[in-house]
Amino acid sequence: MQKVLAAAGVASRRAAEELIAAGRVSVDGQIVQVQGRRVDPARARIEVDGERVNVAKGFVIIALNKPTGVITTAKDPHGRPTVLDMVRAPGRVYPVGRLDVDTSGLLLLTNHGELTNRLTHPRYQVPRVYLASVRGIPDDHALDRLRRGVRLEDGLARPRAVRLVRAGQRRAHLELTMTEGRKHEVRRMLDTIGHPVMDLVRTAYGPVRLGRLRAGEWRILTSREVGLLLEQVGL
Repeated sequence: MQKVLAAAGVASRRAAEELIAAGRVSVDGQIVQVQGRRVDPARARIEVDGERVNVAKGFVIIALNKPTGVITTAKDPHGRPTVLDMVRAPGRVYPVGRLDVDTSGLLLLTNHGELTNRLTHPRYQVPRVYLASVRGIPDDHALDRLRRGVRLEDGLARPRAVRLVRAGQRRAHLELTMTEGRKHEVRRMLDTIGHPVMDLVRTAYGPVRLGRLRAGEWRILTSREVGLLLEQVGL
């Protein structure tokens, strides 16, 4: 057991033994009570403090802070920079969904096809959080309209949550949590209520946060983040 936890990056073998001794490790819902317990990481559900640990091998998930002007495709026929030009992954990865060329922020890339399918499918309702800088100051009526849903040409668009973060003299910052990811959805919603987007950043995708990644920087997700992401979509 301690070897599996160490290989997953949870803790050193010594620290993993301490976690087991403290009763903080479970396998398939049962607390591990014996040091050196044998476990098949390909079959078992391993948790530390109730949170699933990713022990799967052969796939990688990357978080990238995509700058504006970069295309979210594997290759661009016009020679523009793409998100794959920005990462040096251990193996071939592909973007999870898209971010518009004028939108920056958190983009996930992976070689796990089924995870990509589930993260992007509306059925799984995976939340994406955006910070939008908009022209003008939305009043309570405009915010209520957003919360009730805005009728677009391809149907009703309704955020899971809307929050006014701060307001200046001529612009405001709104935080919106979406679960569909339709093309230009956030921009179209805010255009419709009369507060067009001046700048748009995605700050979270499911349990993964942008954090302190600067524009153009990337990192491999931690074992804990991967476990939470897989659990979000039932994998």
